[in-house]
Amino acid sequence: MADQERSEIIRNHPIGNGLLAFLTSFSSLCESKKISCSVEALTQLDDEDVQDLASSLLPTLQILPITRLLPSRTGSGVLRNDLLRLISAVASTDFDFERVKPLLQAVVAKKSDEEIWTQVYCAVTESTPPPRPIASSLLQTPWLRNTSSFANSSEHRKYVDAVLKEELGTMYVGLHRFHETFFGDVAGLQAASEAVFAKCREGSNLLFDNNGWAGWPLQAKEKDVLSWFQDIVQKLSQLAQDHSPTATPTRRPIAQPDKPLEGSTADRKLDVGFVNDPKAKKSSRYHWSQILVPGELKSNPNADTSKTWLDIGRYVREVLATQDTRRFVIAFTLCGPLMRIWEFDRLGGIASDQFDINQDGLRFVSTILGFLWMNEEQLGFDPTIITSGGIRYVEIERNGRRERLIFDGVMRRAPCIAGRATTCWKVHSDRDRQTPLVIKDSWQYLEREEEGALLKEATDKGVANMARYYCHYTVQVSGIDDDVQNNVRKQLDITMAENYRPERLVTIRTTTSTASSREGRSMADRKRPASQTDAALPPSKRSCSASPTKVDSNTLPNRVHRRVILRDYGEPIFCASSPTALLVALEQCIEGHKSLHGAGFLHRDISVNNLMINKDESNPSRRGFLIDLDLAIKEHRGVASGVKGKTGTRAFMAIGALLGEQHSFIHDLESFFWVLFWICIHYNGPDEDIGTTRFEKWNYEDDRSLAFLKKGEIDDEMDFMKTAKECFTPYYQPLVPWANRLRRVVFPNGNRWQREDESLYSQMQDILGKARKNLNIFNNITGN
Repeated sequence: MADQERSEIIRNHPIGNGLLAFLTSFSSLCESKKISCSVEALTQLDDEDVQDLASSLLPTLQILPITRLLPSRTGSGVLRNDLLRLISAVASTDFDFERVKPLLQAVVAKKSDEEIWTQVYCAVTESTPPPRPIASSLLQTPWLRNTSSFANSSEHRKYVDAVLKEELGTMYVGLHRFHETFFGDVAGLQAASEAVFAKCREGSNLLFDNNGWAGWPLQAKEKDVLSWFQDIVQKLSQLAQDHSPTATPTRRPIAQPDKPLEGSTADRKLDVGFVNDPKAKKSSRYHWSQILVPGELKSNPNADTSKTWLDIGRYVREVLATQDTRRFVIAFTLCGPLMRIWEFDRLGGIASDQFDINQDGLRFVSTILGFLWMNEEQLGFDPTIITSGGIRYVEIERNGRRERLIFDGVMRRAPCIAGRATTCWKVHSDRDRQTPLVIKDSWQYLEREEEGALLKEATDKGVANMARYYCHYTVQVSGIDDDVQNNVRKQLDITMAENYRPERLVTIRTTTSTASSREGRSMADRKRPASQTDAALPPSKRSCSASPTKVDSNTLPNRVHRRVILRDYGEPIFCASSPTALLVALEQCIEGHKSLHGAGFLHRDISVNNLMINKDESNPSRRGFLIDLDLAIKEHRGVASGVKGKTGTRAFMAIGALLGEQHSFIHDLESFFWVLFWICIHYNGPDEDIGTTRFEKWNYEDDRSLAFLKKGEIDDEMDFMKTAKECFTPYYQPLVPWANRLRRVVFPNGNRWQREDESLYSQMQDILGKARKNLNIFNNITGN
């Protein structure tokens, strides 16, 4: 963008009083330091004060509408995203604050808007390394296994725990500002806690004395501690009634360590937790969807280790899986009298410092009252999804018009903690109740190309048999983009954790493309939704480039909450009404992949949940189509297509992809074969899952082992036919010979393809078409 054009945008969008709150906080700081409130004051403040000022100013600048219009200095997108990355950098301990001082000076001196935005550009440019051109795309690659990728799994603990541990990575503990960060906004909590704790130390029957809490079981046996915990929570709640923000307290603890909760795939028990049920009893039955705050108890004070942390993580996974609007979860562990408070989100888990409840009674009171009083947003629920009169909806603006999208039901919720955590809902617009739409929420790395932008471009190019674009935006909560580091964790600095090691942070691979803008429009909260545009960006605004970025304390990993709305609705392909319908849908999805590939995209995540079928004749959506471009990339013609890395759902990943080969459309076509193979083994009718099979271990094997397991299934025709006849369900037995014919072209002579050949598309479609016709003839003869 030319300087003249940028200046015009700045003139047309003045800052006005937008920085008044920051200037007021600056004045208060100077008064507390007893220094003159002037530009010179910035030279008298220490780094911690400058960090606080920068942490206040930058988010204020970032939410100004102009940041969506000014271009990025890093070569792609808009200034808003540059500021988001700078905010994360400022939160680290080794940030060079000289970078932001000129900006602070310009604001304090009330310089012109032009000068302020010039200094903003200087600050973000210094904090962001320049992009480097590379031969092929690099992107956010899920190198680690994830519990959301299990297919037809029993979720036995011995299997899940290993994958969950890998998913969570290092859980950072010992964050001393934790309580302030997550409990500081609870209305009246501090004053109420002090008053209640004072009452605990009054009278003849003290609840708390120099030895700690009355009735605390010295041996800290689980049963005794649970009984004591329920009793003390009830007493603290009663003492706090005069201070409670609600007239009638409704939240209560439950303690049912021997009774599995409903709603999980495998039986899962919870030691203790909080629910919204004033009549909670030991005999009551609860569902994971009712658990607001889960807890884990251990009698041994020395048990506050990674094993216990994984236990509480296992409970949190169940909570997140069953609560479709939950963004994060607050939890706690109590090992003997030693307590930690936890927060789990889409980056993993973090925890407070450890404290002894019998020594720090006030903090314990504040924690319990916090659990009882936190509102839904403070507990992690999404405030942009509104419930009124029993109806759930979100509000958007599209093409300059406000729409209300009303929820009809949950389609899918990825059962994981850390990761993209995709959730899909079937919805309809209040302007058109007959046409089904789909809302898809996911948490993507900031560096990741936006799925909404990719999908819009694919729709504009007329890609066949691909879910079509309706709208997309970045979710906003409390007026700012809903990302983990700045919004969920409120800039809580994990580099200050007791167990922090810089080398523990993963390497994020950034992705870019030369043909599409990846900057989605932010969506304001329900009080002021932001405008959406369906207009394609001109080519000059679409150029991006990429560089692999080693994550250090200046670039902490971060995920942002993005929402894509589709105008095609269907069910997963395993819901097909007949084997013939399955073949039709599979053939159409392969055609969709061919069309997508021809438009310059590589899907890279072919799985049973990403191939859809539309069985409703009144539904105007396509009959069989692809969804989910979360892992898709733009292919660069003239260079090797794809990226070196492992992507996709493990059970359906191509052998070469598991072995780390450069991902190609050939790998995706192989994944179509594994989808058919898997469905024929695991389903005995439309959506009729037969349960676990000997193939369940495919979910848990390491990449190389899984690659050789798959190779062993397809390299010999006689062996393959034997497996198919033994393992294909009765419903899909007619497809045994056709699956074998497909195997022959996907794996010629029992080997993987050695070169890219687009004729594989037509060869696979031809076999599926012949199989369909053969089944039709058979059904006509038999009358089925």
